[in-house]
Amino acid sequence: MPAGSYLLVPVKPLHAAKSRLRSVTRGAAQAHAELVTAVVLDTVTAARRARGVREVIAVTSDPDLAAALGSTGIDVLADLPGRGLNAALRCAAEQLRETGRPPGRIGALQADLPALRTAELERALQAAGDERAFCPDRHGTGTTLLLAATGQPLDPRFGPGSALAHTGSGAKELRGPWESLRCDVDTAEDLAAARALGVGPRTAAVLAGR
Repeated sequence: MPAGSYLLVPVKPLHAAKSRLRSVTRGAAQAHAELVTAVVLDTVTAARRARGVREVIAVTSDPDLAAALGSTGIDVLADLPGRGLNAALRCAAEQLRETGRPPGRIGALQADLPALRTAELERALQAAGDERAFCPDRHGTGTTLLLAATGQPLDPRFGPGSALAHTGSGAKELRGPWESLRCDVDTAEDLAAARALGVGPRTAAVLAGR
């Protein structure tokens, strides 16, 4: 297994996160916040258990979400507000270097992987080796995991068509038996796909109470 990775997990404020999932909670703000929080917590819980992950660090400016993550032992770095996901990740990577943590490669993991299986993340990390690499989402156009080459900057290129952008940046594409790592949830259809794989306990509990 390559040297351990620090995985940055960026999350928008709860009121702005996952707006296309509001149909699942019938537009109720509190129910929507509970669903988003559950998805994030299931994602980071699965990720932090993976061999090859040195630490999972959330990146958010939402105080309620930061408190929920902190209660599980996840460290939280402040988001860089108003400048988008890539700027937030670059800022967080710089903050991480300034904390005095032992050296390690930097990665970015999307926060909306409620079906994530620890063993599948482990296999993807193993396949990445020490190279710059990314995992495309199940549609093949987005990115769910980006890993910097060992000792190199993250250079995130998230946004529409990020899979192609990351390929163009020299990242190798990770394709293999890790469907749960590819199943991010932006829409009700995506959430149904995640439920078919089997979502984590927090997400399952919230959905059961709808």
